[in-house]
Amino acid sequence: MTKRRYTGVEETRQQLPALLDEARAGKPVVITKHGKPYAAIVPLESLPETGPRPSLRALRGTGAGLWGEDGAAWVERMRDEW
Repeated sequence: MTKRRYTGVEETRQQLPALLDEARAGKPVVITKHGKPYAAIVPLESLPETGPRPSLRALRGTGAGLWGEDGAAWVERMRDEW
């Protein structure tokens, strides 16, 4: 297993290109803030594969009734408030 490197936020800002090269070479970098792990720069290969994102069209109609009988009138009233 590759040993992790720890770096503070300020050092990360100053050395970001080099840290990105390290991550690309397979070496993860843990970024710390006030001495506590905060984020990480990791090789893409270490991330889990994500499947295709569902289409927003699948959500069509899921909010039916949230705005009452006439959603368009409700939105129109809210616009008039501004």
